[in-house]
Amino acid sequence: MDVTAAQVETALSGVYDPEIGRPITELNMVDAVTLDARGQVVVRILLTVTGCPLRAKISEDVRTAVTAVPGVTGVDIDFGVMSEQQRRELTRQLRGPETETVPTLAGSTRVYCVVSGKGGVGKSSVTVNLAVALARRGLRVGIMDADVHGHSVPAMLGITTGPTLVERMIMPPSAFGVRVISIGMFAEGNEPVVWRGPMLHRALQQFVHDVYWGELDILLIDMPPGTGDIAISLAQLLPAAELVVVTTPQRTAARIAERAGAVAAQTGQRVAGIIENMSWYDSPDGTRHTLFGAGGATTVSRALSTRLDTHCPVIGRIPFDPAVCAAGDRGAPFVHTDPGSAPARAVGEIATVLAPAAPPIVRQPLPVTAVGRAAV
Repeated sequence: MDVTAAQVETALSGVYDPEIGRPITELNMVDAVTLDARGQVVVRILLTVTGCPLRAKISEDVRTAVTAVPGVTGVDIDFGVMSEQQRRELTRQLRGPETETVPTLAGSTRVYCVVSGKGGVGKSSVTVNLAVALARRGLRVGIMDADVHGHSVPAMLGITTGPTLVERMIMPPSAFGVRVISIGMFAEGNEPVVWRGPMLHRALQQFVHDVYWGELDILLIDMPPGTGDIAISLAQLLPAAELVVVTTPQRTAARIAERAGAVAAQTGQRVAGIIENMSWYDSPDGTRHTLFGAGGATTVSRALSTRLDTHCPVIGRIPFDPAVCAAGDRGAPFVHTDPGSAPARAVGEIATVLAPAAPPIVRQPLPVTAVGRAAV
């Protein structure tokens, strides 16, 4: 069976750039397609940058797509690199006109700042697992690790590569279907980030304006504990962001978490809900233990509802399980490794509350019905 270049290009239109999330044909990454009478195909692909970390993934996807075309007997892939002009055109295609004041987020993206009053309540673990749970529902999800001094999100997701820089556009790496950016990707080893307020604000500006998030459905922002500079900066940069407050059942933690949520009174943001983490522990014999007291989330909900004069609901309670910490240390979220566990089910219920009412169709081919030409 003879194969044509048009058939190969059609197959390549189903191959997506892993970082940008669009077909490589649409991004002008397919430079040439040649074939011979024996069905041997050579595809020349232009990478965005030299040393692209996802070259192997692109190669595998291209080979799989082209091999599936009837009549193809073999595939060779020749990689090149875009010129500076081609990269500039790609940047304009993705971002539009050059601007430093407009976020790269889609206007329909729901943004949730995950906040806590103090450290140690499991805020980052909740953020990571909630993001993966949302992605497992077919949503396009990103995490901005704004806990600059205590960044931990990349390690919890097993991310060891940094972002790719195309012109002034930062392409965030992905794991478990979630795009991630963190200052930890730019730090050397485990070196501390010792920055004052203005530098923190500039870093957050870059995360909002220079990172190519694409058309996300939800962006989760892992906030640092407390109510300092970063909370103020993000309220200015993303005023439509909503707050999700994480607390433990402990009374002291609840009182401090209330302060984090009360920031909404000054920024005009909405509190989407309160999550209680480590609510209880179920021992193997079935006995339930309240290790850290009880009622923390309810206390925060009542206090914030009164202070903000609007209902701030409790949207979930996550039980304590030592396996949760172990999964995070391995870089594998527990909602992925043990989706049937009690903590994973609890996070899944929270994801249902925060997810958009009608998730979009993501990369789903629509059925095409042949329609005959109408009689004249």
